[in-house]
Amino acid sequence: MRNGPEDITTPVPGTVVRIDVAVDETVRPGQVVAVIESMKMHHDIVATMHGVVTELLAAPDDLLAEGDPVLVIAPRASDGGATAARQALDPDTIRTDLAAVQALHAMGLDAHRPEAVARRRATGQRTARENVADLVDPGTFIEYGALAVAAQRRRRPLEELRRMSPADGLVTGVGAINGTLFPEERARAAVLAYDYTVLAGTQGLMNHKKTDRLLGIAKQWALPVVWFMEGGGGRPGDTDAVAASWLDITSFSLFASMSGIAPRIGIASGYCFAGNAVFFGCCDVTIATRNANIGMGGPAMIEGGGLGVYSPKAVGPIDVQAASGVVDLVAEDEADATRQAKQLLGYFQGATTGWQCADQRMLRHAVPEDRVKAYDVRPVIDTLADTGSVMELRRGYGRGMITAFVRIEGRPLGLIANDPHHLGGAIDAEAAEKAARFMQLCDAFDVPLLSLCDTPGFMVGPESEKTAPVRRGARMFVTAAAMDVPILTVVLRKGYGLGAQAMAGGGLHSPFLTVAWPTGEFGAMGLEGAVRLAYRKELAAQPEGPSRDALFQQLVGELYETGKATTVAAFLEVDAVIDPAETRGWLVRALKALPPREPRRGGRRRFVDTW
Repeated sequence: MRNGPEDITTPVPGTVVRIDVAVDETVRPGQVVAVIESMKMHHDIVATMHGVVTELLAAPDDLLAEGDPVLVIAPRASDGGATAARQALDPDTIRTDLAAVQALHAMGLDAHRPEAVARRRATGQRTARENVADLVDPGTFIEYGALAVAAQRRRRPLEELRRMSPADGLVTGVGAINGTLFPEERARAAVLAYDYTVLAGTQGLMNHKKTDRLLGIAKQWALPVVWFMEGGGGRPGDTDAVAASWLDITSFSLFASMSGIAPRIGIASGYCFAGNAVFFGCCDVTIATRNANIGMGGPAMIEGGGLGVYSPKAVGPIDVQAASGVVDLVAEDEADATRQAKQLLGYFQGATTGWQCADQRMLRHAVPEDRVKAYDVRPVIDTLADTGSVMELRRGYGRGMITAFVRIEGRPLGLIANDPHHLGGAIDAEAAEKAARFMQLCDAFDVPLLSLCDTPGFMVGPESEKTAPVRRGARMFVTAAAMDVPILTVVLRKGYGLGAQAMAGGGLHSPFLTVAWPTGEFGAMGLEGAVRLAYRKELAAQPEGPSRDALFQQLVGELYETGKATTVAAFLEVDAVIDPAETRGWLVRALKALPPREPRRGGRRRFVDTW
């Protein structure tokens, strides 16, 4: 205990607001005895000892300099704190200001919006927050802008806006996805989800501001984006802005500028029209549920344009958008779409462990011994890849070309493959365009490309030329020439003409590795066509019937011997002819032989085509 009286001084210069004690009053260490205002802030002046106030040296409204005395305390023996001026704080106590904030947050949660939840249940859908919770790892989500409301304060009271437009119809934040499979830095992603229960998921003023905020963060830190995009487009009812057309908003250009920086996945369920659909179309990969309708304008816009009156269900249904290539993956419902989004994102996040695969010996019988018999290449892909790892994109579009993400011993690969069931595997304009765009996607985000070739070449003929294959087919060559990721080519059977060169990234020596199965056959064009062109006179000299047919088959056989895989390998035009059962081993050894590549933050391409 101190021996004598002590001056209690002000720690800052300012004006005395109040004196909280009187002469002869007992005080405790830490007790507030006065308050002084300095630079618009109130500062507590506290007792430094246990004692009795003997003199007041200042009064309210006095102007004091730093260190000036305020009062005097004479020491007094402590009573053990039984009459302490301040009671111990209870850490569980919720102050009024915190309670008010908690109440505002609670207003936007599903538990406090039973009517909105019921409307979603009636359509067989989930709420925006349920979708986000299913997508993001528990305990990792940081929500941005939860207290936003619609910019309609000129039309409605604030309390009404808080009830009707929580978060202004858009849940945004950052969290981890697939964090149990990948390191933290690989798992983080930006997540957005339009809330259709709020003004039909429309895009309002604050809604766009939230979008820009989160996309700005995602772009700066190269975060993948997963976006639930259900909604009706721009909102005409917002009033709290000085604007006429709103055509100067930056959200669309900002999202477009992220192309090639980090993967962007869009999910559509229900109605996705106008501005929402534009965001969907900008994505690198699109997923839509079977109940989705996607269009550049909804019924109101169509009718306003004098184009007729339509039900929303008639605009861009899933069968149309899957066949047109707008939708990459079709999901049964939002739960399935979320599962697919997580699996899809995983291919960009890296390799996994604990893989399994089918009996690789079955590949020895995957291609028919009859060289002209069609077969289904999808079982070949399923057998070759890790079990359950095949995710095919745009299955309904460009049907002669399969594009898929797969894993081989846990390593992610992009895969293109010809489908002999469609045009005999010939590459038509749609197939070429589909392949080239997928190649861009793989290259942008460091996913090596595996090509399974079985093609007679590019599709030809007057009808084919009406689809612009000269330009659309050339995209495969131009894209491959600019790729940084390795290409690995396996010729399953036919490798003919420019189509085979396109499947090999430009030529058989363009890939890091080009191998063929024993069923492989090569040539500048299909054998049958080559015989008919090169031996037209010899065939015409034979009478029509068995003798001509026999000569034709003889000549085809001779060309086949020249172009079969082992002959071509002897001329070093392919690197090896391999046992199909050992294909996975060849691919893994090739990937291991490549120098390690650190993922480049910000992607490797300036942008990835939307188409």
